[in-house]
Amino acid sequence: MIKVCKFGGTSMADGITALRVKRILEADPARRYVVVSAPGKRYSGDIKITDLLLETAQEVKEGGHVGDAYAKVAARFRSLVKELSLGFEIEPLLEETARQIEQERSADFCASRGEYLSGRIMAALLGVPFIDAKDVIKFEGGHLDGEKSYSLVREALKGKRRAVVAGFYGEDERGHVKTFPRGGSDITGAVVARAVGADEYENWTDVSGFLACDPRIVPGAVGIDKLSYKELRELSYMGANVLHAEAVYPVREANIPIRILNTFRPQDAGTRIVSTEHFRPDGRTVTGIAGKKDFTVIFIEKAQMNEMSGFALRPLEVLKRHDISFEHMPSGIDTLSFVIDSNQLKGGVLAEVLAEIEACVAPDKMNVIENIALIAVVGHGMNRNVGTAARLFRAIARAGVNVRLIDQGSSELNIIVGVDNENYERSIKAVYDEFFGPDAA
Repeated sequence: MIKVCKFGGTSMADGITALRVKRILEADPARRYVVVSAPGKRYSGDIKITDLLLETAQEVKEGGHVGDAYAKVAARFRSLVKELSLGFEIEPLLEETARQIEQERSADFCASRGEYLSGRIMAALLGVPFIDAKDVIKFEGGHLDGEKSYSLVREALKGKRRAVVAGFYGEDERGHVKTFPRGGSDITGAVVARAVGADEYENWTDVSGFLACDPRIVPGAVGIDKLSYKELRELSYMGANVLHAEAVYPVREANIPIRILNTFRPQDAGTRIVSTEHFRPDGRTVTGIAGKKDFTVIFIEKAQMNEMSGFALRPLEVLKRHDISFEHMPSGIDTLSFVIDSNQLKGGVLAEVLAEIEACVAPDKMNVIENIALIAVVGHGMNRNVGTAARLFRAIARAGVNVRLIDQGSSELNIIVGVDNENYERSIKAVYDEFFGPDAA
Protein backbone atom coordinates (compact mmCIF):
# COMPACT_ATOMS: atom_id res chain seq x y z
CA MET A 1 0.00 0.00 0.00
CA ILE A 2 1.24 3.52 -0.83
CA LYS A 3 0.12 6.71 0.88
CA VAL A 4 1.24 10.21 -0.09
CA CYS A 5 1.13 12.70 2.79
CA LYS A 6 1.03 16.47 2.52
CA PHE A 7 1.70 18.56 5.63
CA GLY A 8 0.60 22.18 5.79
CA GLY A 9 2.30 25.23 7.24
CA THR A 10 1.06 24.73 10.79
CA SER A 11 2.57 21.23 10.73
CA MET A 12 5.97 22.70 9.87
CA ALA A 13 5.82 25.81 12.07
CA ASP A 14 8.51 24.78 14.58
CA GLY A 15 10.59 21.88 15.83
CA ILE A 16 7.86 20.43 18.04
CA THR A 17 5.36 20.21 15.17
CA ALA A 18 7.99 18.89 12.74
CA LEU A 19 8.70 16.06 15.20
CA ARG A 20 4.96 15.34 15.31
CA VAL A 21 5.13 14.93 11.54
CA LYS A 22 8.01 12.48 11.87
CA ARG A 23 6.09 10.38 14.42
CA ILE A 24 3.00 10.32 12.20
CA LEU A 25 5.04 9.12 9.23
CA GLU A 26 6.84 6.46 11.25
CA ALA A 27 3.54 5.15 12.65
CA ASP A 28 2.48 3.82 9.23
CA PRO A 29 5.01 2.29 6.80
CA ALA A 30 2.55 2.92 3.95
CA ARG A 31 3.23 6.67 4.34
CA ARG A 32 6.06 6.75 1.86
CA TYR A 33 6.12 10.08 0.03
CA VAL A 34 5.84 13.44 1.79
CA VAL A 35 5.03 16.92 0.49
CA VAL A 36 5.65 19.86 2.81
CA SER A 37 4.60 23.49 2.93
CA ALA A 38 6.62 26.45 4.20
CA PRO A 39 6.46 27.02 7.97
CA GLY A 40 3.29 28.80 9.05
CA LYS A 41 2.44 30.79 12.16
CA ARG A 42 3.75 29.51 15.50
CA TYR A 43 1.36 31.68 17.50
CA SER A 44 -1.20 34.45 17.03
CA GLY A 45 0.52 37.50 15.64
CA ASP A 46 3.37 35.50 14.09
CA ILE A 47 4.13 35.88 10.37
CA LYS A 48 4.09 33.03 7.86
CA ILE A 49 7.36 32.35 6.06
CA THR A 50 5.70 32.83 2.66
CA ASP A 51 4.53 36.31 3.67
CA LEU A 52 8.05 37.20 4.80
CA LEU A 53 9.41 35.94 1.49
CA LEU A 54 6.95 38.08 -0.44
CA GLU A 55 8.20 41.04 1.60
CA THR A 56 11.72 39.96 0.66
CA ALA A 57 10.79 39.99 -3.02
CA GLN A 58 9.58 43.57 -2.63
CA GLU A 59 12.82 44.53 -0.87
CA VAL A 60 14.87 43.11 -3.74
CA LYS A 61 12.66 44.83 -6.31
CA GLU A 62 13.14 48.20 -4.62
CA GLY A 63 16.74 47.97 -3.45
CA GLY A 64 18.35 45.06 -5.24
CA HIS A 65 19.28 43.17 -2.07
CA VAL A 66 17.61 41.06 0.61
CA GLY A 67 16.94 42.94 3.84
CA ASP A 68 15.13 42.69 7.16
CA ALA A 69 12.41 40.37 5.90
CA TYR A 70 14.90 37.77 4.69
CA ALA A 71 16.82 38.09 7.94
CA LYS A 72 13.64 36.98 9.71
CA VAL A 73 13.24 34.08 7.27
CA ALA A 74 16.80 32.94 7.91
CA ALA A 75 16.34 33.21 11.67
CA ARG A 76 13.21 31.01 11.52
CA PHE A 77 15.00 28.27 9.61
CA ARG A 78 18.07 28.43 11.86
CA SER A 79 15.74 28.07 14.84
CA LEU A 80 13.96 25.11 13.24
CA VAL A 81 17.21 23.25 12.62
CA LYS A 82 18.40 23.98 16.16
CA GLU A 83 15.13 22.81 17.73
CA LEU A 84 15.40 19.54 15.81
CA SER A 85 19.04 19.04 16.87
CA LEU A 86 19.89 18.28 13.25
CA GLY A 87 23.44 17.92 12.01
CA PHE A 88 22.36 19.92 8.99
CA GLU A 89 24.45 22.78 7.62
CA ILE A 90 21.74 25.39 7.13
CA GLU A 91 23.98 28.46 6.89
CA PRO A 92 25.50 27.79 3.43
CA LEU A 93 22.01 27.01 2.14
CA LEU A 94 20.60 30.27 3.49
CA GLU A 95 23.46 32.25 1.96
CA GLU A 96 23.03 30.52 -1.40
CA THR A 97 19.26 31.18 -1.27
CA ALA A 98 19.85 34.89 -0.62
CA ARG A 99 22.19 35.09 -3.62
CA GLN A 100 19.68 33.29 -5.85
CA ILE A 101 16.83 35.58 -4.75
CA GLU A 102 18.88 38.65 -5.64
CA GLN A 103 19.90 37.12 -8.96
CA GLU A 104 16.45 35.84 -10.01
CA ARG A 105 14.55 38.95 -8.89
CA SER A 106 11.32 36.96 -9.21
CA ALA A 107 8.44 36.99 -6.72
CA ASP A 108 7.59 33.39 -7.63
CA PHE A 109 11.15 32.19 -7.06
CA CYS A 110 11.40 34.08 -3.78
CA ALA A 111 8.05 32.74 -2.48
CA SER A 112 9.02 29.18 -3.42
CA ARG A 113 12.07 29.17 -1.14
CA GLY A 114 9.93 28.54 1.94
CA GLU A 115 8.85 25.16 0.62
CA TYR A 116 12.32 24.43 -0.74
CA LEU A 117 14.06 25.03 2.58
CA SER A 118 11.28 23.31 4.54
CA GLY A 119 11.62 20.25 2.29
CA ARG A 120 15.39 20.14 2.68
CA ILE A 121 15.07 20.18 6.46
CA MET A 122 12.30 17.55 6.57
CA ALA A 123 14.30 15.24 4.29
CA ALA A 124 17.28 15.58 6.65
CA LEU A 125 15.06 14.89 9.66
CA LEU A 126 13.67 11.72 8.08
CA GLY A 127 16.96 10.66 6.48
CA VAL A 128 15.37 10.31 3.02
CA PRO A 129 16.06 11.83 -0.44
CA PHE A 130 14.83 15.35 -1.26
CA ILE A 131 13.14 16.03 -4.63
CA ASP A 132 13.23 19.63 -5.86
CA ALA A 133 9.79 20.40 -7.30
CA LYS A 134 11.47 22.48 -10.03
CA ASP A 135 12.75 19.24 -11.54
CA VAL A 136 9.44 17.36 -11.60
CA ILE A 137 6.46 19.77 -11.54
CA LYS A 138 6.07 21.47 -14.93
CA PHE A 139 3.89 24.34 -16.13
CA GLU A 140 2.91 25.16 -19.71
CA GLY A 141 1.16 28.40 -20.61
CA GLY A 142 0.76 29.26 -16.94
CA HIS A 143 -1.00 26.00 -16.09
CA LEU A 144 0.11 22.67 -14.67
CA ASP A 145 1.29 20.24 -17.35
CA GLY A 146 -0.15 17.18 -15.67
CA GLU A 147 1.05 14.42 -17.97
CA LYS A 148 4.64 15.68 -18.06
CA SER A 149 4.64 16.19 -14.28
CA TYR A 150 3.25 12.73 -13.54
CA SER A 151 5.91 11.15 -15.70
CA LEU A 152 8.78 13.12 -14.15
CA VAL A 153 7.59 12.52 -10.56
CA ARG A 154 7.20 8.80 -11.27
CA GLU A 155 10.72 8.62 -12.68
CA ALA A 156 12.25 10.66 -9.82
CA LEU A 157 10.68 8.41 -7.18
CA LYS A 158 11.44 5.11 -8.92
CA GLY A 159 13.40 2.87 -6.57
CA LYS A 160 13.01 5.26 -3.62
CA ARG A 161 11.22 3.69 -0.69
CA ARG A 162 10.57 7.12 0.83
CA ALA A 163 11.23 10.72 -0.22
CA VAL A 164 10.28 14.35 0.46
CA VAL A 165 8.99 16.59 -2.33
CA ALA A 166 8.79 20.37 -1.95
CA GLY A 167 5.26 21.70 -2.44
CA PHE A 168 3.79 24.85 -4.03
CA TYR A 169 6.09 25.40 -7.01
CA GLY A 170 7.49 23.98 -10.24
CA GLU A 171 9.10 25.17 -13.46
CA ASP A 172 7.59 26.85 -16.50
CA GLU A 173 8.48 26.28 -20.15
CA ARG A 174 11.21 28.95 -19.99
CA GLY A 175 12.98 27.26 -17.10
CA HIS A 176 11.78 29.76 -14.47
CA VAL A 177 10.30 28.82 -11.11
CA LYS A 178 6.54 29.26 -11.01
CA THR A 179 4.26 28.87 -8.01
CA PHE A 180 0.74 27.57 -7.67
CA PRO A 181 -1.83 29.87 -5.99
CA ARG A 182 -1.52 30.12 -2.19
CA GLY A 183 -2.29 26.76 -0.65
CA GLY A 184 -0.91 25.08 -3.77
CA SER A 185 1.10 22.47 -1.87
CA ASP A 186 -2.20 20.59 -1.80
CA ILE A 187 -1.98 20.40 -5.59
CA THR A 188 1.61 19.15 -5.46
CA GLY A 189 0.55 16.40 -3.09
CA ALA A 190 -2.25 15.36 -5.44
CA VAL A 191 0.16 15.29 -8.42
CA VAL A 192 2.57 13.05 -6.49
CA ALA A 193 -0.29 10.76 -5.43
CA ARG A 194 -1.47 10.44 -9.02
CA ALA A 195 2.07 9.86 -10.32
CA VAL A 196 2.85 6.96 -7.97
CA GLY A 197 -0.64 5.43 -8.10
CA ALA A 198 -1.21 5.97 -4.39
CA ASP A 199 -3.90 4.06 -2.55
CA GLU A 200 -4.71 7.20 -0.54
CA TYR A 201 -3.69 10.85 -0.41
CA GLU A 202 -3.50 12.08 3.20
CA ASN A 203 -3.69 15.84 3.65
CA TRP A 204 -2.57 16.80 7.15
CA THR A 205 -3.60 20.18 8.52
CA ASP A 206 -4.70 21.74 11.83
CA VAL A 207 -8.37 20.66 11.71
CA SER A 208 -9.90 17.20 11.89
CA GLY A 209 -11.48 17.28 8.44
CA PHE A 210 -14.32 19.28 6.98
CA LEU A 211 -17.11 20.65 9.13
CA ALA A 212 -20.66 21.09 7.92
CA CYS A 213 -20.32 24.85 8.38
CA ASP A 214 -17.74 27.52 9.21
CA PRO A 215 -17.11 27.12 12.98
CA ARG A 216 -16.44 30.86 13.27
CA ILE A 217 -20.11 31.36 12.43
CA VAL A 218 -21.54 28.23 14.04
CA PRO A 219 -19.33 27.08 16.95
CA GLY A 220 -19.56 23.33 17.41
CA ALA A 221 -20.56 22.62 13.81
CA VAL A 222 -20.67 18.87 13.17
CA GLY A 223 -17.90 17.12 11.27
CA ILE A 224 -18.32 15.52 7.85
CA ASP A 225 -17.18 11.89 7.78
CA LYS A 226 -17.35 11.45 4.02
CA LEU A 227 -17.59 13.63 0.90
CA SER A 228 -17.67 13.04 -2.83
CA TYR A 229 -15.24 14.87 -5.09
CA LYS A 230 -18.12 16.90 -6.50
CA GLU A 231 -19.28 17.97 -3.04
CA LEU A 232 -15.70 18.88 -2.14
CA ARG A 233 -15.37 21.00 -5.27
CA GLU A 234 -18.55 22.92 -4.47
CA LEU A 235 -17.68 23.50 -0.81
CA SER A 236 -14.03 24.40 -1.46
CA TYR A 237 -14.95 26.82 -4.20
CA MET A 238 -17.46 28.53 -1.94
CA GLY A 239 -14.98 29.15 0.85
CA ALA A 240 -14.52 25.90 2.80
CA ASN A 241 -10.74 26.25 2.66
CA VAL A 242 -9.52 23.03 4.27
CA LEU A 243 -8.22 21.81 0.89
CA HIS A 244 -7.30 23.75 -2.25
CA ALA A 245 -10.08 23.23 -4.81
CA GLU A 246 -7.63 22.46 -7.64
CA ALA A 247 -6.12 19.58 -5.67
CA VAL A 248 -9.15 17.48 -6.58
CA TYR A 249 -8.39 17.04 -10.28
CA PRO A 250 -5.23 14.88 -10.35
CA VAL A 251 -6.57 12.35 -7.85
CA ARG A 252 -10.17 12.36 -9.06
CA GLU A 253 -9.11 11.16 -12.50
CA ALA A 254 -7.36 8.17 -10.91
CA ASN A 255 -10.06 7.48 -8.27
CA ILE A 256 -7.57 8.02 -5.45
CA PRO A 257 -9.36 8.84 -2.17
CA ILE A 258 -8.28 11.84 -0.08
CA ARG A 259 -8.31 11.88 3.70
CA ILE A 260 -8.17 15.16 5.61
CA LEU A 261 -6.39 14.62 8.95
CA ASN A 262 -5.24 16.68 11.93
CA THR A 263 -1.51 16.75 12.75
CA PHE A 264 -2.38 17.76 16.31
CA ARG A 265 -5.04 15.05 16.76
CA PRO A 266 -3.80 12.15 14.62
CA GLN A 267 -6.21 9.77 16.36
CA ASP A 268 -9.22 11.52 14.77
CA ALA A 269 -10.75 9.80 11.73
CA GLY A 270 -10.97 13.04 9.73
CA THR A 271 -12.91 13.35 6.47
CA ARG A 272 -12.60 10.86 3.63
CA ILE A 273 -13.20 12.12 0.08
CA VAL A 274 -14.00 9.58 -2.64
CA SER A 275 -15.02 9.57 -6.28
CA THR A 276 -18.64 10.39 -6.94
CA GLU A 277 -19.12 6.94 -8.51
CA HIS A 278 -18.00 5.24 -5.29
CA PHE A 279 -19.80 7.62 -2.94
CA ARG A 280 -22.58 6.14 -0.83
CA PRO A 281 -24.77 8.77 0.88
CA ASP A 282 -25.19 8.42 4.64
CA GLY A 283 -28.83 9.52 4.68
CA ARG A 284 -28.28 13.23 5.28
CA THR A 285 -30.13 15.61 3.00
CA VAL A 286 -27.37 18.24 3.10
CA THR A 287 -23.66 17.48 3.44
CA GLY A 288 -22.37 20.99 4.08
CA ILE A 289 -22.94 24.74 3.86
CA ALA A 290 -20.37 27.30 2.69
CA GLY A 291 -20.31 30.81 1.33
CA LYS A 292 -18.48 33.99 0.42
CA LYS A 293 -19.13 37.70 0.65
CA ASP A 294 -18.58 40.65 -1.68
CA PHE A 295 -20.13 39.88 -5.04
CA THR A 296 -21.70 42.23 -7.56
CA VAL A 297 -24.69 41.28 -9.73
CA ILE A 298 -25.19 42.89 -13.15
CA PHE A 299 -28.82 42.42 -14.14
CA ILE A 300 -29.84 42.83 -17.81
CA GLU A 301 -33.44 42.88 -19.09
CA LYS A 302 -34.35 42.82 -22.78
CA ALA A 303 -37.74 41.98 -24.28
CA GLN A 304 -37.71 38.81 -26.43
CA MET A 305 -34.12 38.09 -25.47
CA ASN A 306 -34.81 34.39 -25.93
CA GLU A 307 -35.41 34.91 -29.66
CA MET A 308 -32.13 36.80 -30.26
CA SER A 309 -29.43 34.41 -31.43
CA GLY A 310 -26.13 34.98 -29.62
CA PHE A 311 -27.51 37.61 -27.22
CA ALA A 312 -25.65 36.28 -24.18
CA LEU A 313 -22.42 36.09 -26.15
CA ARG A 314 -22.14 39.87 -26.52
CA PRO A 315 -21.99 40.80 -22.81
CA LEU A 316 -19.75 37.77 -22.25
CA GLU A 317 -17.33 39.20 -24.80
CA VAL A 318 -17.30 42.46 -22.83
CA LEU A 319 -16.30 40.55 -19.70
CA LYS A 320 -13.63 38.68 -21.65
CA ARG A 321 -12.09 41.92 -22.96
CA HIS A 322 -11.68 43.05 -19.36
CA ASP A 323 -10.38 39.63 -18.27
CA ILE A 324 -13.33 39.24 -15.87
CA SER A 325 -14.64 35.83 -14.87
CA PHE A 326 -18.16 35.33 -13.58
CA GLU A 327 -19.30 33.02 -10.79
CA HIS A 328 -22.88 32.39 -11.91
CA MET A 329 -25.17 33.40 -14.76
CA PRO A 330 -28.83 33.08 -13.72
CA SER A 331 -31.28 33.77 -16.53
CA GLY A 332 -34.97 34.11 -17.34
CA ILE A 333 -36.88 34.36 -20.59
CA ASP A 334 -36.14 38.11 -20.86
CA THR A 335 -33.43 38.51 -18.21
CA LEU A 336 -29.79 37.66 -17.77
CA SER A 337 -27.54 38.23 -14.75
CA PHE A 338 -23.82 37.95 -14.11
CA VAL A 339 -22.56 37.35 -10.59
CA ILE A 340 -18.98 38.66 -10.33
CA ASP A 341 -16.44 38.89 -7.53
CA SER A 342 -16.45 42.59 -6.65
CA ASN A 343 -12.64 42.72 -6.52
CA GLN A 344 -12.63 42.40 -10.33
CA LEU A 345 -14.73 45.52 -10.78
CA LYS A 346 -12.74 48.08 -8.80
CA GLY A 347 -11.02 51.22 -10.05
CA GLY A 348 -13.66 52.29 -12.56
CA VAL A 349 -13.87 48.87 -14.24
CA LEU A 350 -17.57 48.47 -13.37
CA ALA A 351 -18.49 51.73 -15.10
CA GLU A 352 -16.55 50.72 -18.22
CA VAL A 353 -18.20 47.30 -18.34
CA LEU A 354 -21.70 48.74 -17.95
CA ALA A 355 -21.09 51.28 -20.72
CA GLU A 356 -19.87 48.59 -23.10
CA ILE A 357 -22.79 46.26 -22.32
CA GLU A 358 -25.19 49.17 -22.88
CA ALA A 359 -23.60 49.83 -26.27
CA CYS A 360 -23.60 46.23 -27.49
CA VAL A 361 -27.05 44.97 -26.41
CA ALA A 362 -29.11 48.13 -25.74
CA PRO A 363 -30.95 46.59 -22.76
CA ASP A 364 -34.42 47.77 -21.78
CA LYS A 365 -33.17 47.85 -18.21
CA MET A 366 -29.85 47.26 -16.47
CA ASN A 367 -29.33 47.23 -12.70
CA VAL A 368 -26.33 46.64 -10.46
CA ILE A 369 -26.66 45.05 -7.03
CA GLU A 370 -23.52 45.27 -4.89
CA ASN A 371 -22.45 43.81 -1.54
CA ILE A 372 -24.03 40.41 -2.15
CA ALA A 373 -23.01 37.25 -0.28
CA LEU A 374 -23.46 33.80 -1.83
CA ILE A 375 -24.41 30.77 0.26
CA ALA A 376 -24.13 27.25 -1.17
CA VAL A 377 -26.09 24.35 0.30
CA VAL A 378 -24.47 21.16 -0.98
CA GLY A 379 -25.34 17.48 -0.81
CA HIS A 380 -26.12 14.42 -2.90
CA GLY A 381 -29.14 13.78 -0.69
CA MET A 382 -30.90 16.90 -1.94
CA ASN A 383 -32.14 15.27 -5.14
CA ARG A 384 -33.77 12.41 -3.22
CA ASN A 385 -35.58 14.44 -0.60
CA VAL A 386 -38.74 16.30 -1.50
CA GLY A 387 -38.98 19.86 -0.18
CA THR A 388 -35.29 20.62 0.34
CA ALA A 389 -35.52 24.00 -1.39
CA ALA A 390 -38.67 24.85 0.55
CA ARG A 391 -36.89 24.13 3.85
CA LEU A 392 -33.96 26.29 2.79
CA PHE A 393 -36.08 29.30 1.92
CA ARG A 394 -38.29 28.91 5.00
CA ALA A 395 -35.21 28.90 7.23
CA ILE A 396 -33.88 32.10 5.66
CA ALA A 397 -37.31 33.73 5.81
CA ARG A 398 -37.65 32.86 9.52
CA ALA A 399 -34.35 34.68 10.07
CA GLY A 400 -35.94 37.80 8.56
CA VAL A 401 -33.66 37.79 5.52
CA ASN A 402 -34.67 38.56 1.94
CA VAL A 403 -33.17 36.32 -0.77
CA ARG A 404 -31.74 38.47 -3.56
CA LEU A 405 -30.68 35.71 -5.97
CA ILE A 406 -31.32 32.00 -6.55
CA ASP A 407 -29.28 29.60 -8.68
CA GLN A 408 -29.58 25.79 -8.76
CA GLY A 409 -27.50 23.47 -10.92
CA SER A 410 -29.17 20.82 -13.07
CA SER A 411 -27.35 18.11 -11.09
CA GLU A 412 -29.36 19.11 -7.99
CA LEU A 413 -26.13 18.83 -6.02
CA ASN A 414 -26.35 22.40 -4.76
CA ILE A 415 -28.61 25.38 -4.31
CA ILE A 416 -26.99 28.81 -4.21
CA VAL A 417 -28.74 31.83 -2.77
CA GLY A 418 -27.61 35.44 -2.63
CA VAL A 419 -28.28 37.68 0.36
CA ASP A 420 -27.01 41.09 1.41
CA ASN A 421 -23.53 40.95 2.99
CA GLU A 422 -24.95 42.16 6.30
CA ASN A 423 -27.27 39.14 6.47
CA TYR A 424 -24.63 36.52 5.61
CA GLU A 425 -23.86 35.15 9.08
CA ARG A 426 -27.50 35.22 10.17
CA SER A 427 -28.50 33.24 7.05
CA ILE A 428 -25.75 30.66 7.51
CA LYS A 429 -26.85 30.03 11.11
CA ALA A 430 -30.48 29.68 10.08
CA VAL A 431 -29.71 27.19 7.31
CA TYR A 432 -27.41 25.17 9.56
CA ASP A 433 -30.08 24.93 12.25
CA GLU A 434 -32.62 23.77 9.66
CA PHE A 435 -30.52 20.89 8.33
CA PHE A 436 -28.20 20.04 11.24
CA GLY A 437 -29.91 21.37 14.36
CA PRO A 438 -31.47 19.17 17.05
CA ASP A 439 -34.86 19.19 15.29
CA ALA A 440 -33.49 18.50 11.79
CA ALA A 441 -34.97 15.50 10.03
